[in-house]
Amino acid sequence: MNEPGWIVAAILAGLVLLALLFRARLLAAFGYELRPVDPQGSADDQSREPADDFRRDGQGAREERNRLEGLFDLEELEVSDVMVHRTNMRSVNADNPSEAVVREILNSPHTRMPLWKGSLDNIVGVLHAKDLLRALNEVGNDFSRIDVMKIASKPWFVPDTTTLQDQLNAFLRRKAHFAIVVDEYGEVEGLVTLEDIIEEIVGEIADEHDVDIQGVKQEADGSVVVDGTVAIRDLNRALDWNLPDEEATTIAGLVIHETQSIPDEKQAFTFHGKRFVVMKRDKNRIARLRIKPAGDA
Repeated sequence: MNEPGWIVAAILAGLVLLALLFRARLLAAFGYELRPVDPQGSADDQSREPADDFRRDGQGAREERNRLEGLFDLEELEVSDVMVHRTNMRSVNADNPSEAVVREILNSPHTRMPLWKGSLDNIVGVLHAKDLLRALNEVGNDFSRIDVMKIASKPWFVPDTTTLQDQLNAFLRRKAHFAIVVDEYGEVEGLVTLEDIIEEIVGEIADEHDVDIQGVKQEADGSVVVDGTVAIRDLNRALDWNLPDEEATTIAGLVIHETQSIPDEKQAFTFHGKRFVVMKRDKNRIARLRIKPAGDA
């Protein structure tokens, strides 16, 4: 091998080693240990065999499998797969009166709030509740004296095609927790947080403000009523389903992809072992669906 080729090979080997060490440390942080495995089978099967080494029953086994598979998926998934879509993104119009802006932020369950002017595609800042409380204390809790733009931080925009691995590294490098996701034209697609990516590895991180799955309601008849913007991956994890998410991120997107149309209300379709009934349509958007096993009437 000539000298330039040897140098390239050495660099690539170093990068592979660093990636393996990074994964090993992440596994160790979650209490797992990588061990040698039988070299039979495909490379992809071998990479996921650690998940099969855990012998636990029921929900516990599924949770362990989800954690390890989430770790291995970081390089395959993009931020658009886990982001909060703009239709579900809470934000504040910075042009509103100071009192209204402050009250809206204080009443929000979220720590950080995007600020926009003119339209949602013009995000001008991100306000942290802790910074707002500190500013309020300095002005004697007089909401009218608060200038939110002076205490807001500069927004960080990231492309929707960024892999979760790259975004996780960027969050850690910048010591940041929050980014605005934009498409190739610079239009706001949603937002992604460090917690969103960690949840892909360890599962849902619940706190006192969380609900089981926002936008999902289990009915007494066994059906599930789902907002169209709910992520397919979240449904699969919570309900142990296997709906495909290669062509669509949300459940509404899956229905549109499968039907190649925007269905009308009360239309019903059967695919992937489920019966989908459109309950509500908002202009050209599927707002709500009822999903039940395909065999149910």
